[in-house]
Amino acid sequence: MTKQTNTTIHAAVFGAGRIGKIHAGNLARQPGVQLKYVVDVHAPSAAALAQEHGAKVSDIDGALGDPEINAVIIGTSTDTHAELIIKAAAAGKAIFCEKPVDLTLERARACADAVKRAGVTAMIGFQRRYDPTFSALHARLERGEIGTPEMLVVTSRDPGAPPVSYIKSSGGIFKDMLIHDFDIFRWILDDEAISVHATGSCLSDPAIEEAGDIDSTAVTIRTRRGRLCQINTARRAAYGYDQRFEVLGSLGMLQAGNVRPTEVVAYSKTAQSCDVPEPFFLERYRAAYAAEMAHFADAIIHGTPVRTTVEDGLKALVLADAATRSWRENRIITLD
Repeated sequence: MTKQTNTTIHAAVFGAGRIGKIHAGNLARQPGVQLKYVVDVHAPSAAALAQEHGAKVSDIDGALGDPEINAVIIGTSTDTHAELIIKAAAAGKAIFCEKPVDLTLERARACADAVKRAGVTAMIGFQRRYDPTFSALHARLERGEIGTPEMLVVTSRDPGAPPVSYIKSSGGIFKDMLIHDFDIFRWILDDEAISVHATGSCLSDPAIEEAGDIDSTAVTIRTRRGRLCQINTARRAAYGYDQRFEVLGSLGMLQAGNVRPTEVVAYSKTAQSCDVPEPFFLERYRAAYAAEMAHFADAIIHGTPVRTTVEDGLKALVLADAATRSWRENRIITLD
């Protein structure tokens, strides 16, 4: 594990889009961190983000070739992740990369091998593990509050589907959307899958089906220790961004609910009402994104292990790949 010995971490952000802006802002707020470069194929976006944080615009080779750069943040499109991880590892840089590692298991394994050979810190952006509510549930689960966990039920629904142009290159709903839920499954149950059964439908937009994908899924996972997980997802939830799960244990149950803009509840003679969930992931996971970047910076400074590794990204992708095959082949997929 690499350890930062200089007084300041100098970093480069790859990707000046929506998620790149989030990561750049959170990174720049970390004590002892300086954002030196922004890299993006869209020059105006790179220039705007660089100006906002007092950084410079660079290209990939320029940023990776600068010996002063200690860390890179990869928030580019999925099809570029593997190449950037491998190049950054070869350059000896600490790496933070958004999920997924890649859309293919072969390339994801190549990334894991490259990181291992280089011995660099590498973290995958599964921000839900850093969410305050989810983290609190996990801590209480580890303390044995509900005994032995036996079943996990995950609900994960977006307020609306992304553009069909995005869906065509996303790798499909299981790799694009459910990759987070597969990581939550492994983290919460602390177990691995032996079988995956996935089914799905296209219920919101026929164009999604024409693109070869679905917008609603139901997945059942059985673990090595016989535990069960059910994941239901939808690309459309008219009431907001719906992110919650519950764990049933031998001594009780723990639930993690949605985050709302306020917790005000209104009472009248006929009903009670409260705010709908936050509108989308940028608002829902604002605190989680900040916490995961703080964790990444701390890991570089102190040389400590990160909590969400490339191996975690690889294992989540194995489940996404199995779910995709299960849906397409209409059968249960057995894993080693």
